Amino acid sequence: MRHILHADFDAFYASVEQLDAPELRGKPVVVGGSAEGRGVVASASYEARGFGVRSAMPMRTAQRLCPEAVRVGARFDRYREISQRVMSMFRDLTPLVEPLSLDEAYLDVTAVATNGEQPAMIAAELRRRVKVELGLTISIGVATSKSVAKIASDMDKPDGLTVVAPGDERAFLAPLPIGKLWGVGPKTAERLIAAGVETIGDIARQDEGWLVGMFGKHGAQMRRLALGEDDSAVVARRETKSVSAETTFARDTGDAEMLQEVVNRLSQRVAQQLRRKELQGRTVKLKLRLSDFTTFTRQRTLPHAVQSADELSRSAGELLRAELYGRRRFRLVGVGVSGFERSEAHPEEPRQLKFVGFG
Repeated sequence: MRHILHADFDAFYASVEQLDAPELRGKPVVVGGSAEGRGVVASASYEARGFGVRSAMPMRTAQRLCPEAVRVGARFDRYREISQRVMSMFRDLTPLVEPLSLDEAYLDVTAVATNGEQPAMIAAELRRRVKVELGLTISIGVATSKSVAKIASDMDKPDGLTVVAPGDERAFLAPLPIGKLWGVGPKTAERLIAAGVETIGDIARQDEGWLVGMFGKHGAQMRRLALGEDDSAVVARRETKSVSAETTFARDTGDAEMLQEVVNRLSQRVAQQLRRKELQGRTVKLKLRLSDFTTFTRQRTLPHAVQSADELSRSAGELLRAELYGRRRFRLVGVGVSGFERSEAHPEEPRQLKFVGFG
């Protein structure tokens, strides 16, 4: 039996803007181009959604619905940065991560659950970690398939956790409107509703021949999904190019001892990831963000590849000490490793990664 998570940030772009600008928290925020430039809404905070504002809506319409909305231009470099961090968290848990976009992904946690962890507890801990380390919320659906997990993740937003127990897939899906099902777009939904088919349960009750007659092969697939039958695999799509960990402080600090202790702790986390993935790298990176949000990275390429926490914290600590001058105060510190080497046993071949889950 498989255990699949679908993790999805809540109002991602808008939430990042509220995270970085505390004065925007609790206010209706829309991210996108200006109304004068015929811009559209890329993301709307939940406060703005309460006025009917939605993604892909013309900004002019959004401002009419919610005149007090604060419009912010998109900062995709920042969103990609957050996305990379959360995907790294996902890969800490399982190598089977399939990103769908910057703000959502499937995770196959079957191996982790097989080792004794309950899928619901795995998801709850992941939500907690994202909230603590990133200051953002994600909603997670837990199920035995990708299609059901994706539907479940949308059931209790924001900051939701919906678990569909094995065997309950059909009962969970049955009362939901047909538009929730994979592959049922507006035109398909229009034809189904005209035939009196309004819920996913209605689709499941239809004769397969009738659905195939209406929609071809897609009709058979539609019925299988309505029955909760989906064996599509979570496909990991990206080779590991770097491993990192970072933390944002509740209060900015310039305390050298505290900063070094944080570097030590982050080095331990990075070293654990490197050991699990059987990687070692030559380039150690230190990421810092000042109290004015200036963000920069310092790095050092070593004469030999490293994997241990002691070596990482030593190199990252030297980089840190070079930045501790004046009255600088820091709000974020990160430690990372890249420049992975090929296997020493077979230097002419790419290093073969051995992926394992938590034991």
